Amino acid sequence: MEGIRKYLDRIVLDPQLADLLAIVKGARNGFTYGAKIRFPHALVMIFLFRSGTLREKFKIIFKATFQHARNLATFATVYKSVLLLLRSTSSDGKEASPHTFLAGLLGGYMVFGRGIQSSVNQQIVIYVFARVMLALARLSVQKGGAIPREYRERVTNNAWPVFAALSWASVMWLYRWHPKTLQPSLKSSMKYIYIDSNHWDSFRTLLLQNK
Repeated sequence: MEGIRKYLDRIVLDPQLADLLAIVKGARNGFTYGAKIRFPHALVMIFLFRSGTLREKFKIIFKATFQHARNLATFATVYKSVLLLLRSTSSDGKEASPHTFLAGLLGGYMVFGRGIQSSVNQQIVIYVFARVMLALARLSVQKGGAIPREYRERVTNNAWPVFAALSWASVMWLYRWHPKTLQPSLKSSMKYIYIDSNHWDSFRTLLLQNK
């Protein structure tokens, strides 16, 4: 066994294989991260808000966990493969800013953009979109950003309160008047907090449990 381990170590430490093995590890890490993130989230949400047998609940949990893990692994594979291809075909053999964007564009389309999208995929993309918007907002107030220097401090101090207030105003309005437009998981959470709290038939269902 020691000989096999040393042989494998020699292979994976070969500099000529580093780029290809980085793709393999990217897929491995994407799958692992996706499973770690999705499993506890799905476990809590399914047991809180879904009805059905224990078997049915765990089937949904494992399906969502596998899908999240598989899609992150696939995206990492596509992204790093395209990046390697673009880098190897460039004149200087180095990664350029457009390479990163193009690799992400192709990976995003292939993994998250085609066909009928599951709630898992929608949640991943919305999560990424929200972080991108926050990052672009921070970038806009940095030196050389889109916001003129004389307005940067005012925007920095007031942007978050306005953003938070408008976000909550919008989601409450949408849930009250257009609930079908919201994601099922968000709609379930809103119902639990704001609709179920209007109904009780005893002290037990008022404070000790929901129904």
